[in-house]
Amino acid sequence: MSQKILFQCDYNEGAHPLIMERLLASNMEQTPGYSEDHYCRSAADKIRKACEDDTLAVHFLVGGTQTNLTVVDAGLRSHQGVLCAVSGHINVHETGAVEACGHKVLGLPSDDGKISAEQIENYCHGHFTNASFEHMVQPGMVYISNPTELGTIYSAEELKAIYEVCKKYDLYLFLDGARLGYGLTAPDNDLTLPLLAKYTDAFYIGGTKVGALFGEAIVISNESLKKDFRYLIKQRGGMLAKGRLLGIQFDTLFTDDLYFEISKHAITLAEELRAVMAAKGYTFNAPNHTNQIFVVMPDEHLKKLSEKFEYSYDAQVDETRSCVRFCTSWATKDENVKALIEAIESL
Repeated sequence: MSQKILFQCDYNEGAHPLIMERLLASNMEQTPGYSEDHYCRSAADKIRKACEDDTLAVHFLVGGTQTNLTVVDAGLRSHQGVLCAVSGHINVHETGAVEACGHKVLGLPSDDGKISAEQIENYCHGHFTNASFEHMVQPGMVYISNPTELGTIYSAEELKAIYEVCKKYDLYLFLDGARLGYGLTAPDNDLTLPLLAKYTDAFYIGGTKVGALFGEAIVISNESLKKDFRYLIKQRGGMLAKGRLLGIQFDTLFTDDLYFEISKHAITLAEELRAVMAAKGYTFNAPNHTNQIFVVMPDEHLKKLSEKFEYSYDAQVDETRSCVRFCTSWATKDENVKALIEAIESL
């Protein structure tokens, strides 16, 4: 029985070959631990250069959940919570990690995975003008992701507006960039790393889903968040003893624009798939131009495709159709996309 071709997520494969080569070449090299090695310093310098700001603090953590809960916990006092879209990763897919740290996630309604400056303004105004405000969880941070859980992205104008509302109400703005490369290389994107550094208090550059074996790089611009941050990384389980393994990966990804090159590969293939699906008459849930395709298809078509391909189930739309997710990645093979396209066209 032949193995199915996997399109259900963007971390099915290991790491980019250049990363594996450097990990192997440095395998028996002695370096200090806990990201205090020259590889981590070099990677951090390259990230600061890409962000056009040499004052940024850059830290490397082992994974996305540790990254999210560490930043949220660093910014909030015990009586504060974090605002996010109801579909946000910290609200749905992290097993209550933020709540386990003692901070409530305050979900805002969203049809497309995004929240707006107006929503944040209204929530904060409602909270602080309520006579019982001190009996409720106080908003202290806003969490957004780019791309979102539905593959949509924020514009530079939207991000700036959210940041300005956050400053008005003294909230930290934290951007989850688990799939950041796919957002920054989308054809309709106008955000850049320098803009992210300017209009957030902290954001992270995803490695796990974008070419690395594992790991994320947190970029912090807010001085108060920088203080004692390494204590929290250690406390929350995000600090890797063999930290150079993270440094080597991000140093490689930020050499010769590799991070953006491999991200663009995923976008190109996703756009090819979208075009074929649209021509077939399928519709899309929260249309986007990143690497996640949320498509509504007849159940009988999905059953047929499932014989050869794996995808992620999202929701039942009606009696005969479901919404599912197909993901491309930095490592998706052209021939696998071609096989999926041929299978769709034959339905």
